[in-house]
Amino acid sequence: MQSYWMKTLNNESTLELREVAQPEPGPQQLLVRLHAAGLNRGELLTGLSATGKAVGMEGAGEVVKPGAGVTGFQPGDRVMGRCTAAFSEYVLMDLHEVMHMPAALSWEEAASVPLTFMVVYDMLVEQGRLAGGEWLLVNGISSGVGVAALQTAKALGAQVIGTSGSAEKLARLQPLGLDVGLCTRKADFYEAVMQATAGKGVNLVVNAVGGSVFAEGLRCLAFEGRHATVGYVDGSLKAELDLEALHMKRLHLFGVSNKLRTREQRARSVAGFITDVWPALADGRIRPLVDKVFAFGELPAAKACMDANQHLGKIVLAMP
Repeated sequence: MQSYWMKTLNNESTLELREVAQPEPGPQQLLVRLHAAGLNRGELLTGLSATGKAVGMEGAGEVVKPGAGVTGFQPGDRVMGRCTAAFSEYVLMDLHEVMHMPAALSWEEAASVPLTFMVVYDMLVEQGRLAGGEWLLVNGISSGVGVAALQTAKALGAQVIGTSGSAEKLARLQPLGLDVGLCTRKADFYEAVMQATAGKGVNLVVNAVGGSVFAEGLRCLAFEGRHATVGYVDGSLKAELDLEALHMKRLHLFGVSNKLRTREQRARSVAGFITDVWPALADGRIRPLVDKVFAFGELPAAKACMDANQHLGKIVLAMP
């Protein structure tokens, strides 16, 4: 089978399409023939070893063969899930990471769900405790995570403010329920946020930009507000922290990453997602926004498109 690998030498990354052996499912695993895989910025960054690593983190396809001990899935089932080496024709999905595909979704839409919407579920529901009627501020709302946060928040009954450097992208998000769009890439949105929220501030901030807007996001938080850090595309890993505001307003700051979570923690998140969000995908209240679909042989072009920041929502790779 064919699989994409990335290797880095002298800080230069190269994507290679390799012929590798088709994997065999172990206990509690499914062998899945992928039809589509979603791109995510972090998996395509430089810094991997010279020998390389198979890339791709989420996808959708058909079950080919269940491993020992698997229940609830059989050959031919349409599934979606997080996995390693997703830019491949065949992948292994651990049972605790896989979900049945909602019938209403296309392969490309389903491939946009497992990682992106699970990250959003973590920061909006599990840690963010976002409730109907509350205000959410998303910095960098045109990203895949940003758009998914908008869609999920609206399904939860929240009101959403989003920042983006593109007025055209903000306009395209209005039909998805964006309440207030602020066209800026700078840390200058406090006054507009306070005006929109009648001076109260927002209940939750999703920061997909980084340290350059961190302090401004904290300024925008209401009493007992929560702040989620999910990315730092600005490359800024340091930021000022107003300890007085943290103390007085009883703020909660948290990060969103799966890297150090246990198998059991990840499994609980998937189960919660199936209960809380999957129904909204099934009945059409949430429809993943796929901006561009590239053929399997065009992964380098898909990566270049992502690097150029011209997309709105998700970029997807379609398998042969």
